[in-house]
Amino acid sequence: MPAAAETHEHHGHSHGLVDDEIKRSREGVRAVLLSLAVLGLAALAQTAVFVLSGSVALLADLIHNFGDALTAVPLGAAFLLRSRRAEELAGLAVVMAIFVSACVAGAEAIDRLIHPNAPNHLAVLALAGAIGYLGNFAAGRVRTSAGRRLGSPALIADGDHARADAYVSLAVVLSSATVALGATVADPLIGLGITLVILRITWRSWRTVRGHAR
Repeated sequence: MPAAAETHEHHGHSHGLVDDEIKRSREGVRAVLLSLAVLGLAALAQTAVFVLSGSVALLADLIHNFGDALTAVPLGAAFLLRSRRAEELAGLAVVMAIFVSACVAGAEAIDRLIHPNAPNHLAVLALAGAIGYLGNFAAGRVRTSAGRRLGSPALIADGDHARADAYVSLAVVLSSATVALGATVADPLIGLGITLVILRITWRSWRTVRGHAR
């Protein structure tokens, strides 16, 4: 009887672990999908404004926001697989997406410096920057809080990254203000500044993900 009881207790404990992993997986997927929806809507709104304004600073921000939204794909897959190793790999994919977005944004800013073309619809451009700020801030809170609850370094890093991007989006508001004052060259220069910030975020995210992966 004691042996049977011990076996039953052992099986009960095992089922508990499985249930916990299922709950963790579902909560992780829910957080990822919610942040994907928020960032996706913000990026789509910014795209519409970019078509009107042609701002390189805005382009740098919306490229980055689309990249942030797409990082939900490997993270969501990792949670569906219930694999810690997959989460580590998803974290590395997040870092790569950030780096690629920095390269694209930097190339566009340099091209605009060589071929100047001042943005227009400045009031709408400022609104787009505000949309980017709110979208990133909300997505960052969702990802970071869920990452802490679930003990997911990749989700925490992605949430911290999104919150940092919220302040990058404020640079778009600054760009519209400086162009309105007549400093048209400020738009590509701010685009380059955003690129440097994204590269810094890339390095910090890399250190965070690699530090937890060891």
